[in-house]
Amino acid sequence: MDIRLTAEDAALKARARAFCDEVLIPLEDECEELGGLSPESLERAKRAVLEHGFNAINHAVEDGGQGYDVFQQVLIEEEWGRATGALWDIPWRPSIPLAVATEAQKDEYLRPACRGERRDCYAITEAGAGSDPTMVETTAVWDGDAWVLNGTKWHVTSGDVADFILVHAHVDGDPAKATIFLVDKDLPGVRVVRTPKYMHTFVFEHPIFAFEDVRLGPDKVLGEVGQGYELTKDWFVEERIMIGARTVGAATRALELSLDFAKGRVQFGKPIVEHQAIEFMLADMAAELMAAKSMLYRVAWQAARGGAGRKEIHALASAVKLVCSETAGRIIDRAVQIHGGRGYMREQPVERLYREIRVDRIWEGTSEIQRMVIGNELRKRGAAVYTGWPVAAERVGS
Repeated sequence: MDIRLTAEDAALKARARAFCDEVLIPLEDECEELGGLSPESLERAKRAVLEHGFNAINHAVEDGGQGYDVFQQVLIEEEWGRATGALWDIPWRPSIPLAVATEAQKDEYLRPACRGERRDCYAITEAGAGSDPTMVETTAVWDGDAWVLNGTKWHVTSGDVADFILVHAHVDGDPAKATIFLVDKDLPGVRVVRTPKYMHTFVFEHPIFAFEDVRLGPDKVLGEVGQGYELTKDWFVEERIMIGARTVGAATRALELSLDFAKGRVQFGKPIVEHQAIEFMLADMAAELMAAKSMLYRVAWQAARGGAGRKEIHALASAVKLVCSETAGRIIDRAVQIHGGRGYMREQPVERLYREIRVDRIWEGTSEIQRMVIGNELRKRGAAVYTGWPVAAERVGS
């Protein structure tokens, strides 16, 4: 069994790390101080995304993307996850359901979004609908020649910089007719209710949007009427795997910073790395990170190159998000402890990582929802989906 990266994959990972070190991390202090970036800094960063070829890493080349498979995307996002301020969100990655768009929709939305000329955001959560999407109250009703959309969506990440929104709504108020609509943000009836402040510092915002009698032509349905849950599920699966990648990256940086700090910080006559209490914390951090990263890579490889089916990847993605996000939380908590009082200062990356990593156990499905998914898979399909191991195809002539 050869678990080494190919030369191509290793080079891609190195490019992603260099991009993070040279483009994203230098923006961290500005992002923390301003609660975002200046227009000038953001524009420079966007140009760098294009120059480095990191726009739309998740979409096909024919649609203007980079055509990277899921495993390659994980290698990239892991390195970007080392940056604080959610600066990993600067390189745009149009929502994966856009891949099912019609050619006309691709020309209007997906391809310009891949080029960085447009940007999307995804709106599903509501005040009364979070973990249970069947509780969504946003509705779409056919009225003569158009759909009429009404509802309010919360936590619409990057909604401030997006110019169109993928809205998960129920046609005629029927959860069985969940449908995704393409909504231009400048349409009459679309408005920002308010922009809440959150615990973390995020380069973009998470506004609350209201949709009041927004009229949409029949060409604004993404996929088919009633296909909304499947498309949203595909979006969740991709996001959960990428959260796994970014949290592993964040935890890796926390470990590296903690080790460097412990080697240089002298107390009681010797570097604190030589005190067993610190040494054991670092050891636990390294061992847990190794386990989470191994799981992440295995599932990403199966999704991209191992022939795993859609249902299997849905099951495994929940395990990845659960394990990687909770492992990162423990590792970064120890990183703050090792840094002592310095670790509680906002000028320190470990403090920012501590605030920012917490949401990864909530968004795109809480840890409890991931456990529900895993438990449901165990009941339906048995333990093998999690305890089994992929089998290679039989060699020709064997």
